[in-house]
Order: sequence, then C-alpha cells, then structure tokens
Amino acid sequence: MIEQLGLWALHRIDPETGHGVSLKALNAGLVPLPGQITSDRLRTVVAGLELPNPLGLAAGFDKNAVALAPLARSGFGFVEVGAATPRPQPGNPRPRLFRLSEDRAVINRFGFNNEGAEAIAARLMRRTAGPIVGLNLGANKDSADRAADFASVLRLCGPFVDFATVNVSSPNTEKLRDLQGADALRGLLAGVMAERDALERRLPVFLKIAPDLTAQELSDIAGVALDSGLDAIIATNTTLGRDGLKSAQKGEMGGLSGAPLFEKSTRVLAQLSALTEGRLPLIGVGGVDSAETAYAKIRAGASAVQMYSALVYGGFSMIGQILRGLDALLERDGFASVAEAVGTGRDAWL
Repeated sequence: MIEQLGLWALHRIDPETGHGVSLKALNAGLVPLPGQITSDRLRTVVAGLELPNPLGLAAGFDKNAVALAPLARSGFGFVEVGAATPRPQPGNPRPRLFRLSEDRAVINRFGFNNEGAEAIAARLMRRTAGPIVGLNLGANKDSADRAADFASVLRLCGPFVDFATVNVSSPNTEKLRDLQGADALRGLLAGVMAERDALERRLPVFLKIAPDLTAQELSDIAGVALDSGLDAIIATNTTLGRDGLKSAQKGEMGGLSGAPLFEKSTRVLAQLSALTEGRLPLIGVGGVDSAETAYAKIRAGASAVQMYSALVYGGFSMIGQILRGLDALLERDGFASVAEAVGTGRDAWL
C-alpha cells in the first residue's frame, strides 16, 4: 500500500524529477526492500560471476552509483550502474524522459548524463559487500576519440566493479551506434580488452547491443564478439521503433523501453543465441515485467535477465514477485536450475 501511494505520487510530477526523488527515497530507507532472494533453482553462474538469482537491474536507474547500499538489499541478483563517461556531461536538454503509461513504456533521450568516471569510481570504491555490481561504459558526446573513452572509464573504474559493459547501442548520442559496425567494434574492443588485461584481476567484459540491427549486422557482431574474447552480450538496449504505441507522447525522440520492446528484443536475443551456439552467455533485457517474461527470455537463450522500465509502473515489490514466480515456473517444467532452462524455447522466436 505504501509503495502504491508512492508510485501514485511520483506519477503526478515530472518523470526525471520523480526519478531523482525515488533515488532519495531509497537512500532514506523509505522504500520496502526484500533483501536477497535466492534458491537452489535460482542460483546461477554467468561469465564466472556467481549470482544468487538471474534477475538484474539494468544500467540507467543509478547512473552515478549513488544508491549502491539500498540496491544491495533490493533482491536483485546483480546491479549495473552508469553509463559513465570519462568527463562529466549534462546530457541532452530537458525534458528528456517521458512516461507512456498506456503502453507501460518509457522514452528517454538522456544522452549519457553523468557526473564522470572519477566521481563514480570514488563511490564504487567505498561500496561494501553486496550483490554483483557492474558498470556501463560510455563515451563523451564531444570526444575526439570515442573508442578510447571506453578504455579510459575502464581504467578508472575497473578495479572497483565485478563486470563492465561496453555500451555502443544508446540511440541518444549521435553516431554512437556506428561503433557497432564490425571494423569499428573490433578496434574498440581491442582497446578495451588491452585495458582489461592491465588490471590486477580478470574482469568480465560485456557488450550491449541495439535491437534495431539487420540480420547481417547481428551476424557480424556475433563474429566479432566471439573473436574478441568478450564474456557476454546484453541484448538489447532501447529501440527507435514505435510500432503499436497508443500513448500521446509516442512521437517523442529517443529510445523506447518497457513492454513494447519485449518481442523485438527477445527475437534478437534468440537470433544471437543461434549465432553464438551457446559459446557466449547472453543477458536478456527489454520488456521484463513478470515471471513469465523473464522465463521467456531465459528459454530464448538468456543466462540472466535485466529490468528497469517496469519499476516505473510496478515498483520494487516486483522483484520478489518475479523471482518467486520464476522459481515456480522452473519447478513446474522440471528444471533443477536456470542453466537447464537456457535456450530450451529458442526455436519459437526464430
């Protein structure tokens, strides 16, 4: 009841202001949090990371790593913060975040607004024991060498996180998605991997891709990913598509996330699973808002899943509901673990 009243109040104000209020409420202890949620079926390992459960928080919710302590008690099996860029940047002009309530969706055009890698590294350095924490790596809008920016952020923040994600798929930084091309991506990843190898411990590196890729582009990315030594791929980021939307703000520019992204992102996930033939863990994101959608991602080929936009409409109580429901679905279908279910329904999406 308290959470529903809080969501009602947040939806009465500007979305970006409401997001800031939600972070403050988390840090003030005003949001009921379930603590760690796990079971023998839910425990899993992705890219060498031991997760209490396969449900993660996607990047973008805690851009500046300001709510690490409460998020450690949120029930998520892992948390991704950022995106971080080498230098602080304000992002695109406001308004830049829009609720599409009729569609249970969100459009954003933030443009990697963040306080910069040094400030974020200082917070990550102080974090205490908790779930696996990763950092989404970004590039400054005005950078002369965007590929080098990713390595720069990794150099600063890599010692303080459990994984890092190369984000070349945000639609809100001009020409950033051009870095998904095979040659550009190969060069970018070579620089990131060289920086990773210079760290004192081996840090898993993930790649986050867009849902708006052609079959050939997806095939090229899969090949580069396998050749480069990447540890996982996150599929997918937001979409530029607007098919089937009802909300008045559907025409706003930016990336669309939430329920309408589910089918497109899951289809890309399944295609990627087929292309990589199980040789690379995949993390499914896009439209996860229930146990059933999380389970569908896993059966389409995801070893773990992430969510974010659904929290805007359902709040943090969703985390426990999804995980308890997922455990029940795995038990119903005779799977002893998440890993056993991965990819078992992939052909339905191809």
